[in-house]
Amino acid sequence: MQGIKELIPKMMYQVHISNLVPENNFYRQLDKALDMRFLYKSTEQYYGDEGQESIDPVVFFKICLAGYLNNINSDRKLIEYCSDSLAIRLFLKYDIDEPLPWHSTISRTRQLYGEEVFLELFRKVLSLCVEKEMVKGKRQAVDSAFIKANASLDTLLEKAQQKRYFRRRLCRRKRGKQRRNAEIPRRK
Repeated sequence: MQGIKELIPKMMYQVHISNLVPENNFYRQLDKALDMRFLYKSTEQYYGDEGQESIDPVVFFKICLAGYLNNINSDRKLIEYCSDSLAIRLFLKYDIDEPLPWHSTISRTRQLYGEEVFLELFRKVLSLCVEKEMVKGKRQAVDSAFIKANASLDTLLEKAQQKRYFRRRLCRRKRGKQRRNAEIPRRK
């Protein structure tokens, strides 16, 4: 008999986020390897003593690091991605039911530090990653399309020659269609 899987949510779950993320997960290893406590001292001058608590600077830079590693440029998409990933939630120290900071908080915090300070601190975080061999210190782009490498320099045409070549082919096709249409008897 064929089974059909349906989701029947339970009223209560007894689960820990750390049990849901494998021990060898990249973000777990990154969290163990990086000591980002220096960020508290580096950013303390941007915060006052009164008012509502802001985003933890370590969490802010971890979110930015996750965006950098996953090539996410939009703060809105970044928070959406982090919210959806248990591994990143564990990396950020946010439990399953805790809401992550709003995307606008990320933007405002970046503006609070200013571009120069943000880039300096972010480069320091990236250099820690490179130092611990968690990431390479260079960019790499990967395309998943297979392309047969069968180009000959003798067959390459300059753009002007290509235009003439394709115009001639197009004209020949049009003439060929006109001849075929003329040869086909029309129904009355």
